[in-house]
Amino acid sequence: MSPIHILLIEDNDGDILLTTEALQNGKITNKISVVKDGEKAIDFVNKTGGYADTESPDLILLDINLPRRSGQEVLQYIKTNGNLKHIPVIMLTTSSSEKDINQSYNNYANCYITKPVEVDDFIDAISKIEDFWISIVKLPSKK
Repeated sequence: MSPIHILLIEDNDGDILLTTEALQNGKITNKISVVKDGEKAIDFVNKTGGYADTESPDLILLDINLPRRSGQEVLQYIKTNGNLKHIPVIMLTTSSSEKDINQSYNNYANCYITKPVEVDDFIDAISKIEDFWISIVKLPSKK
């Protein structure tokens, strides 16, 4: 198992801290990049707007409720772009709304996870994401 590059698209500082700490304490040392709004997320994956030298992510963790562009808009952009649609996108959000879940899968999210409220449960969920998406799943090679 080699390290992968994870892009976390999240605007809540507490969730950023918990997620990055859980991933850094995992089995594999992964590269983690963070952007806090939908516009920056699109710049990041396109390598524009100050992100020209960034490495393309292997996996994206995406919140729905973001400033400037929603997570749904970012997801739809990624999954309709021929150069990006191969990147797995995990919706990681507080919303458990059927509408949000259905819209995410209609926009080709690879999975949808509602963030647990309790800190230990949140960290456990991130660990399970890492176990599955990094240790078990074979990710596509970078284009």
